[in-house]
Amino acid sequence: MIKVIPSEARSSFDRGWLRGSHSFSFGEYQDPDNTAFGPMRVANDDVIAPGRGFGAHPHSDMEIVSIVLHGKLRHEDSLGNVAVTGFGGIQRMSAGSGVIHTEHNASDTEEVRLLQLWFMPHTKGLQPSYETTSFDTAALEGALVPVASSEGGPRIAMVHQDMTIYLGRLSKGKTLDFEQNEGRRMYIFSIEGKLGLQNEHVLHTGDTARVEQTSSMKLEGHEDTFYMLIDLP
Repeated sequence: MIKVIPSEARSSFDRGWLRGSHSFSFGEYQDPDNTAFGPMRVANDDVIAPGRGFGAHPHSDMEIVSIVLHGKLRHEDSLGNVAVTGFGGIQRMSAGSGVIHTEHNASDTEEVRLLQLWFMPHTKGLQPSYETTSFDTAALEGALVPVASSEGGPRIAMVHQDMTIYLGRLSKGKTLDFEQNEGRRMYIFSIEGKLGLQNEHVLHTGDTARVEQTSSMKLEGHEDTFYMLIDLP
């Protein structure tokens, strides 16, 4: 079963210093029928104005992954971590028993665009932790590159949930098959371009798909496409 959610159906906002869209209930957007997809709780596509950002605020019992698509994102937290990340970098924070952090655009002249993804952990009350990793941006072409997973790795952020976040690019006319175990879910987001699914659906820029009861997925670039696929329990 593939449920396609077009970009215009997501909750969009523009506060001047911050604009973007929410795929699930978040902040002022509340929909009791759209609070999560498996352990996935938040999928925000945010653009932060130069020199602006989120002030100090707390989190607990949440795996938070930030994927920078353009510009530079600065993170600072109560654990003593400070980092600036651009495209090709991943920030992962396990809020666990509690942490306070800030997120700001590190540039005074350039916007930063990021995907912020929240997942419920497999265990509550974990020791809070933070890490940055980097992936090979050149390896995205024609492939699905894992950037965060429960296994972690030298270039893969480690999350406390049975899941994997992949990024990939497909040139127009190229295809790729993805296989997962039976009984799992997929969340697919077309970051840029047109992505075909199963020769039946097409995701345009900003569209998402929530997939259940389908363990094999054929992906096709209907034009040059940059996309994210998340394998979820």
